[in-house]
Amino acid sequence: MKSVLMIGMGRFGRHMSEKLLELGHEVMAVDMDENRIIQSRQFVTNSEIGDASHEDFIKHLGVENYDLCVVSIGDNFQNSLIITSLLREQGAKFIVSRASRDIQAKLLLRNGANEVIYPEKEQAITAAVRFGSDNVFGYIPLTEDIAIYETPVPAAWIGKTLAELNIRKKFDINVVAIKLGDRIISTPGAEYVFTGTEVIFIIGTEEKVQTFTKF
Repeated sequence: MKSVLMIGMGRFGRHMSEKLLELGHEVMAVDMDENRIIQSRQFVTNSEIGDASHEDFIKHLGVENYDLCVVSIGDNFQNSLIITSLLREQGAKFIVSRASRDIQAKLLLRNGANEVIYPEKEQAITAAVRFGSDNVFGYIPLTEDIAIYETPVPAAWIGKTLAELNIRKKFDINVVAIKLGDRIISTPGAEYVFTGTEVIFIIGTEEKVQTFTKF
């Protein structure tokens, strides 16, 4: 279990806090807008109203006691930058800050952020990959070039085993999991026989997977 300080309870902050709480973590929510705090109380462990861009308020929070500090402000980059810097100055262990542009990410990293996230950019890329192909149901980027793709089983695979298909050699991709209804088979064996009812999770470069999914 981690203790998390979530600064900024807009939609992104609320969604992230809700998931963190679901995963068993403790979340302390901070926002200067009282209505946002009231709306978020069911998704957090504790909450406080205040302006985190003020040094005295940051000191009062005891940020060094949290395992993770998240600056999830999306509508005021100046405040986001100030808060990130103050968190670092006050000894925050790990800071994740939100950005919408590359230049913002660079400034946040230079001023104390350990990691920067681009929620809008990441959603847009995922949507482009998913809806740009008829055979991609899901997409999880791992690096700039490599990702995991969720896709149906090609008709040509039905009745054949992984060993017979020799997928790695033919397509330069790997099947890392198979989904059968609500059941997930991780690292399926070479003897697995496809029935056509599966959804497969494959890993590879974008170029290789895009070529493969055009079946």
